[in-house]
Amino acid sequence: MARKKITVIGGGRVGEHTVHNLAMKQLGDIVMVDIVEGKPQGIALDIMEERPLSGWDVNILGTNDYADIAGSDVIVMTAGFPRKPGMSRDDLIEANMNVIKPAAENFKKYAPNAIVIVVTNPLDVICWTAAEVTGFAKNKVMGMAGVLDANRFKAFVAMEMGVSVKDVQAYVLGGHGDNMVPLVRHSNIGGIPLSEIMPKDKLDFVVERTRKAGGEIVKNLGYSAYFSPGHSAADMVQAILLDEKRVLPAAAYLQGEYGLNDLFLGVPVLLGSEGVEKVFELKLTDDEQAALMKSADGVKNVVEVAKKFL
Repeated sequence: MARKKITVIGGGRVGEHTVHNLAMKQLGDIVMVDIVEGKPQGIALDIMEERPLSGWDVNILGTNDYADIAGSDVIVMTAGFPRKPGMSRDDLIEANMNVIKPAAENFKKYAPNAIVIVVTNPLDVICWTAAEVTGFAKNKVMGMAGVLDANRFKAFVAMEMGVSVKDVQAYVLGGHGDNMVPLVRHSNIGGIPLSEIMPKDKLDFVVERTRKAGGEIVKNLGYSAYFSPGHSAADMVQAILLDEKRVLPAAAYLQGEYGLNDLFLGVPVLLGSEGVEKVFELKLTDDEQAALMKSADGVKNVVEVAKKFL
């Protein structure tokens, strides 16, 4: 039986860490595409040479030619301009619209049956653009951020409380930005609600730190995170290719859920071989719903800007 085929667009830090995580998981053969000649070829060769050390029997191709993505089962879109200190995700919109449009046209041309996972920021809007340009079924396009944001929330809870990350469950709704909505009421440590086990000052601190987590890394490094996004994207690919039926937060297309329409936004979904197979609609308090609508309004505003560049 032929191996699955996974394409990663972009040879930057997130792209190379996504490829490396995918190679470790041995989910299928991998194609890395980048516009810079030699870059994807070099990254692919480096990881290919690591395979005997790790026992990974997968093939990795680095290329500058989109024709090599033909027949891909999953495409992970990481290419784009990175955030720099002082930039919001929304500042990236015009530059990264000019990246996603030609890429999405090539997805449609060479891999019309692929499922697309977007990592490029501003993520929710790039998801919308990818869906518009490709014309793919909306369940076949999604954004990675929910997995990343929820795991950042989990990490901060574990760090503050001195507990194993294995025992922390957390959800984050909304746009991938400073107005995201960490769902404290639906998060717990070993089944114990956060509000019952964490002091309020610590809980407020981790909520705010989760919202600003990406910017904190940019401030420290001078560029965006890549270890955690690369692993997050690879976990989503695994859930799809192995039909794991994982319940994960992801940027999904909403058609009435949470009172929102025609918008990609972070929500809990069922992730399997068909992509987003179900959107779970949680019962929110008035405050949670208001916070979600505020986050959604921010995404809507950037979508309106994005429409000018389509």
